[in-house]
Amino acid sequence: MKIAITGNIGSGKSTFSSFAEESGFPVLKADDISKEILENDLKVRSLVTKLFGDKCFKDGKPDKKFLAEKVFTDPDNLKKLELILHPRVIKSIEKSTKELLKKYSAVFVEAALIYEADMEDLFDHIVLITADKDNRLKRKVASGLSEDEFFKRESNQIPEEEKKKRADFIFSNDSTKEELKLKFNLLLLTLGLNK
Repeated sequence: MKIAITGNIGSGKSTFSSFAEESGFPVLKADDISKEILENDLKVRSLVTKLFGDKCFKDGKPDKKFLAEKVFTDPDNLKKLELILHPRVIKSIEKSTKELLKKYSAVFVEAALIYEADMEDLFDHIVLITADKDNRLKRKVASGLSEDEFFKRESNQIPEEEKKKRADFIFSNDSTKEELKLKFNLLLLTLGLNK
């Protein structure tokens, strides 16, 4: 079973994914895969450098701050970067899930842009984690993101209301971590994955 965990910025996707890891399930993180591709795939590096210039990489590593400024302030730039990264991320997820499912009953994939990247068909179930915008903003500011950066990133995501229409499971995360954990356990029970 392939299960996607998605949600807008600051919703609690990573916390929900951590419960899957604690329960012994493999979790693939689209963000990490994307960063790895950006860092190690020479063709990607060359395409990204061609698009945004030499400052994209500093000491052989992607300059996240520079790239974030380039893409989160300009939807066109973001689209161009996504056209390079998304197909490769999807390919990597498909390959990894195929391998992992030989050994595990379920694989979880944490990805903010399931709908934005048209990845819905890769999964048997999509879990949407939702949270009030003020709560999401507080969480991200507490983790070091500025309000301005939060709203720029939020504006590049499909609104939560639209995602709710398309998700298989919706769990709100406006309470405690413990309550979210209970919701994760409920998901396992519903899908027959309880140990």
